[in-house]
Amino acid sequence: MWRQLAPVGRHPGSGGYRRFAWTGADADCRAWFREQAEARGLVHELDRNGNQWAWLGDPTAGDAVVTGSHLDSVPDGGAFDGPLGVVSSFAALDELRGRNARFTRPLAIVNFGDEEGARFGLACVGSRLAAGELTAEQAHRLRDADGTSLPQAMEAAGHDPDAIGADPERLARIGAFVELHVEQGRALDLTGDRVGIASAIWPHGRWRFDFRGEANHAGTTRLVDRRDPMLSYAQTVLAARREAQLAGAVATFGKISVEPNGVNAIPSLVRGWLDSRAADQTTLDTVVHGVEKAAREYADAHGVHLDVVRESFTPVVEFEHALRDEIARILGREKDTDLRIPVLGTGAGHDAGILSATIPTAMLFVRNPTGVSHSPAEYAAEDDCVAGVTALADVLEGLACK
Repeated sequence: MWRQLAPVGRHPGSGGYRRFAWTGADADCRAWFREQAEARGLVHELDRNGNQWAWLGDPTAGDAVVTGSHLDSVPDGGAFDGPLGVVSSFAALDELRGRNARFTRPLAIVNFGDEEGARFGLACVGSRLAAGELTAEQAHRLRDADGTSLPQAMEAAGHDPDAIGADPERLARIGAFVELHVEQGRALDLTGDRVGIASAIWPHGRWRFDFRGEANHAGTTRLVDRRDPMLSYAQTVLAARREAQLAGAVATFGKISVEPNGVNAIPSLVRGWLDSRAADQTTLDTVVHGVEKAAREYADAHGVHLDVVRESFTPVVEFEHALRDEIARILGREKDTDLRIPVLGTGAGHDAGILSATIPTAMLFVRNPTGVSHSPAEYAAEDDCVAGVTALADVLEGLACK
């Protein structure tokens, strides 16, 4: 499975993946998912929001156990973020069939669409729509960098954009959702563990900072006469690092847009996007407030106007304790195994976090020895991936089988 999926959407220059929502690479990933489902005799289903489901048992029976993740990527992303969870889900089903497991609850494997938000700027679009956290009207207003709207992209890919929206009937059939994911950090590597259980997802959000100055000639305008928004932006980037360090959080300006974007022109507009995350809401508020306060001071000093817009926000997600504790019991030391299961938090958002407000959710993490993610250098060793499959199979057996 891994060899089949590996070439899809891989850029020959960077070595990273460009599997963006409703593009050719996305279609190839979806075709791969359907082939894997049908090869196992599973019922493939595409829901109203473009999420793919592969069902074992009656989808309408209720109390289903669902696993899976996503197949799309960030720009030049790694091979494991998302796909590891989908591949491992199919492999875990194969493992359970090899054990002659008897399923007492329906089982489904899911590929959620547009989890990374790389094309339209909003993460977890497929799961947000299903859970009602994103309305159809809001989704229809999403546009990519070329001005193509989400409905236009969906229609071009053969999906009806008028059908999108909340899907409470489908979610009501799910008794538990367990997502396996490569760890996006080094906590497991530092403790020497192969697999971990998620405790919570840190609160996080994206803020757009618009610095508006005055365009002018780079060679003829005196420094004292300039209203250069790039200076305010640059100082704000440093302020974000400082505020995050002081608070024990993270803050990143990873995307920037400049107008008129000429080498010999002073910008009229510098637009930067801040991503910030912290272990609790109070800390996150402190960091973002500190960054905005500093940005306004720098803007005033340079005669620049500043607008700050919060584009997305996700509060802290505590995964359901009962499900988390049951998974810990299934994988615990009382079993005849040397597998230790630490519980750890994460600063990354996931579909499981979106769905947690509606259905019981949990996550398993597989060790990432470098901690690198959202990069072609993202990596997990084969034996750790196998340990993840075994752990996921154990969990699914404990939840869905006799």
